[in-house]
Amino acid sequence: MVCRICGCDKLEKFLDLGFTPPADDFLVPERLNNSETYYPLRACICPCCSLVQLDYVVDPEILFQGEYPYESSTTKTGVAHYHLFAKQVCSRFNLSNHDLVVDLGSNIGVLLQGFKNEGIKVLGVDPAKNIAKKANELGIETIPDFFTENVVKNIIAQKGQAKVITGTNVIAHINDLHALLRAIDALLIDDGVFIFEAPYLVDLIENFEFDTIYHEHLSYLSLKPLKFLFDKYGFEIFDVEKKSIHGGTLRYFIARKGKYNISKNVDDFCSLEKEKKIYNLETLKKFADQVSQNRDDLVWLLKSIKRDGKSIAGVSAPAKGMTLLNYCKIGNETLDFITEKNSMKIGKYTPGTHIFILSDNELIKRKPDYVLLLAWNFADEIIDNLKEYKKNGGKFIIPVPKPFIVE
Repeated sequence: MVCRICGCDKLEKFLDLGFTPPADDFLVPERLNNSETYYPLRACICPCCSLVQLDYVVDPEILFQGEYPYESSTTKTGVAHYHLFAKQVCSRFNLSNHDLVVDLGSNIGVLLQGFKNEGIKVLGVDPAKNIAKKANELGIETIPDFFTENVVKNIIAQKGQAKVITGTNVIAHINDLHALLRAIDALLIDDGVFIFEAPYLVDLIENFEFDTIYHEHLSYLSLKPLKFLFDKYGFEIFDVEKKSIHGGTLRYFIARKGKYNISKNVDDFCSLEKEKKIYNLETLKKFADQVSQNRDDLVWLLKSIKRDGKSIAGVSAPAKGMTLLNYCKIGNETLDFITEKNSMKIGKYTPGTHIFILSDNELIKRKPDYVLLLAWNFADEIIDNLKEYKKNGGKFIIPVPKPFIVE
C-alpha cells in the first residue's frame, strides 16, 4: 500500500481495529448462516505528506453498488444543514438559474434539493444504483455511476461545465484522488469552485471518534495533505469553515490559483494542526491507547448494567455504530435489539454482531432500561425525539468521546 496522495511507500500504522465486515452490509435473515467477509481496518499516517488513511482498500463496488442503505435525509438536523449550505453558496457566489451545480456522491439529493429550491440547475452523481433511483424519483436528476473522467465527458456534452461542484462526506471515500482532481479540473468553468465537507482529523483525534473509521472512509482529512494534493493540479484552498455536524466537520473551498482571495481561516487552521501535533506519530499512538481504554470502559459499563439485571437496546444503526460494535465485540448478548427509522435496515441484522434491527416505534413498546446511542453525533435530536421513552424512566448511554449515562 502506498499513500494515495504522494505515493510514499513507508506508511506508519498507529491504530488497528481488527478485521470487520463492511459497515453497511446489513444481513437479511437468510444470510445469517452464511459466512461474512472480514477486512482489515487499520489507520496509518504518511510520513511524507501527512495524510491519515487506511492501508487496505475494499473494492468500492462491494461497498457502494449493492443495496446501499444510507440516506442523507434521516435527520432534521442533516436536512437543515444541507439546505443552509446550498443557500449560503448561492449567495456567496452569486449563482443564477443559468449555473450548474454537480454533487458527487449525491445520495438521494438532499443538498441538491436545497440548490433546486434556489432555482439553480442541479445534477447528482452517485454509484449506489438503488439510491440514485430514489433520487431520480424525487425529482433530482442523478447519474447512477462513480464520478470518473468518462462520466464528466458525458456531463459536459449534455449539460455543459459546472459553476460549482460539491461533495459532502464523500471525498474521503475515494481511493484515486488524482483521477478525482482531473475530473474536477475538466468539469469546472474557469472561475468555478469545488466545495466539499469532510469530518476533521483534529476532532477525530481530540474526541476519540474512532468509530468514524470504517472501510468506506479511506482518508481522514486535514489541510496539510490536501494543500499538497490541490497544488499539484493548479488549485488552492481559498477558505475553510468549521461545522459541528458529524462530530466536527470542515467545509473546504477550492478554486484555480489566483481566482479568489485566500481567507485568513486557511492559515489559522494550518496553525491549529501544527499546534495540536496531529501529524506526530506519538500523538496518534496516544490516541490509539485512548481508543483501547474507551473500549474497555464501555464494555465494563454495559456489563455492569447487565449484571444488575437491566436491559439494553441500541438506537440507530449508522456505519460508525458498526465499527464500535465490532471493535468492542458487543453483540446480542448485550444489546437485545437496535431500533432504526431507515426502512432499508429494519428487519435485518447488523454486520458481524448479528443484532436484530426493529422500527423506532418498538423502543416505546419494549421499554428497555437503557439505550446505547450509536449515532451519538445526532444525540440531541434523537433524545428529543424519544421524550416519551425518557419520561418513562429510560436512560441514554453516549459512547463517544467517553462512555457516560445521560442523567
